[in-house]
Amino acid sequence: MKGYVARKGDRFLRGRLRRNRPRDRAGTAHLAHRRHRTRRRRTARSGAQRPQRRDRSLTFGAYLTRQWLPGKRVVLATSTHAGYRRNIERQIVPALGRIGLRRLRPHPLETLYDNLLRPGEGSVGLAPKTVYEIHLVIRGALEDAVRRGLVTRNVALVAHAPRLRAIPKIEQRSWTAEELQVFLRAAAGHRLFAALWTAAFTGMRRNELLGLSWDDFDPAKATLSINRGLVAIGYELHETRGKTRNARRRIDLDPTTNAVLTAWRTWQTAEQHAIGVDPSSRMFTDGHGETIHPHAISQTFERIARRADVSMIHLHDLRHTHGTLLIAAGVPVKAVSERLGHATPTFTIETYQHV
Repeated sequence: MKGYVARKGDRFLRGRLRRNRPRDRAGTAHLAHRRHRTRRRRTARSGAQRPQRRDRSLTFGAYLTRQWLPGKRVVLATSTHAGYRRNIERQIVPALGRIGLRRLRPHPLETLYDNLLRPGEGSVGLAPKTVYEIHLVIRGALEDAVRRGLVTRNVALVAHAPRLRAIPKIEQRSWTAEELQVFLRAAAGHRLFAALWTAAFTGMRRNELLGLSWDDFDPAKATLSINRGLVAIGYELHETRGKTRNARRRIDLDPTTNAVLTAWRTWQTAEQHAIGVDPSSRMFTDGHGETIHPHAISQTFERIARRADVSMIHLHDLRHTHGTLLIAAGVPVKAVSERLGHATPTFTIETYQHV
């Protein structure tokens, strides 16, 4: 057998060469299996906290526009999704879009909020409520990124942003009963008089008013059922299912409003027959039988209000006028809340506590 001789100090040592015995195949397979099982356990323990390798170069802008926002389309109302997209494209992506998703820190978020609130000289900052809504978009997007394992923490939770309680509430404006009468006298004879009258005596939102169809009107029971809304997004019309869970409701009509709608239906049918168009299922239409655009009725309201020489309010303030007059007349808050489709009676109390 072959060996060797080695010197250690003043001594010489003799040894034999040992050959590596081949490992049997069963032992090798068992060792490989144990190593694989160990790696899987380590991956399972750290997989939820370790971002995937292919997402390490993902920027915040790409995540928002290619992954998060398209996925929210199935859970958000059309108008809400459009608002998210507008804030992302105009405010968030230009400032934060190139930052890596994993490299995002609280400081750039705080810088963005400060720049939006207090821009340079000659520019007007955004309202605190708008900046707070932008913060909610960022916070929600990062929360989803944490759940998907793309990042380990939501940095928006520690970033300083406008506080909801500190945001000043916009004071609602309304007309007195006398001002409302002056406006309605000025609106008499206009083709949208019935729509404006209905808005004033039901308190409906603009989108609910324009979303009405004749199937929603029951003249025998003097009721209107609100089942849908019509909103404008980029000047295109989209139907919506309502702003709150209480938006779909039935409203009792006073005798005069019931008579106004009945007369308008007769006039509309005659008009559409005269111009040779098919009868429309929409309750309020323009002179060509087409759906009225939300911007058009708002502009009509403002023109008539200026001509009537009353204090200027917006069309939506007719809703607030209706609620104010009901509360002042002693109608229970719960009944007013249900009629206006508020989320809770508490919101109604907070809105009309000045009455």
